[in-house]
Amino acid sequence: MDRSDWDARYAASDLVWSAEPNRFVEAETADLPPGRALDLAAGEARNAIWLAENGWTATAVDFSRVALQKAAHLAAARGVALEVVEADVTTYEPEPAAYDLVLVAYLQTPARDRTAWLGHAVDALARGGTLLIVAHDRSNLDGGHGGPQDAAVLATPEEIADELAAFGDLELEKAALVDRPVETSDGPRVAIDHVVRAHRLARTAPRE
Repeated sequence: MDRSDWDARYAASDLVWSAEPNRFVEAETADLPPGRALDLAAGEARNAIWLAENGWTATAVDFSRVALQKAAHLAAARGVALEVVEADVTTYEPEPAAYDLVLVAYLQTPARDRTAWLGHAVDALARGGTLLIVAHDRSNLDGGHGGPQDAAVLATPEEIADELAAFGDLELEKAALVDRPVETSDGPRVAIDHVVRAHRLARTAPRE
């Protein structure tokens, strides 16, 4: 889906996603002291808004203007400050070494685009900063519910970990499959996601 497709999707309902944070984002950030957070491909920014409610200075980046307008309204309704940036995360270059948390949740792209946004995400991490990636896993195609049905936009936690290893200054904390219960009209189902979490070991110059 391109930008106009996502604008249309976000315009078609009050909220495409829940107003509550993703369960894995909530769990994986619970032990982190608040700082600056960058939510890439944030959509309606449910995760960024939740982080702001918990003391983070949050920035939400997405290429859908409609989604970001909804994010700004939701943040205002919930009484928190939220910076929104309209940009394509495959080309957007955030402030380097500036964020204590960089979050990428359910951004499903082909491998070439994934390499681009992973690089930008790592460059944005401050010393000691945490990178958190949550996504539909490729194994969901055969064993799980919902999610993209195109293997080209799906990865495994091992593949993400291998890409992160190339940066050299990250320490991998988790790369695992996780089950996500989903309520459907046919009863409860399970989606298979993955969670990858790493932190930056030392301050380094951004890659050229």
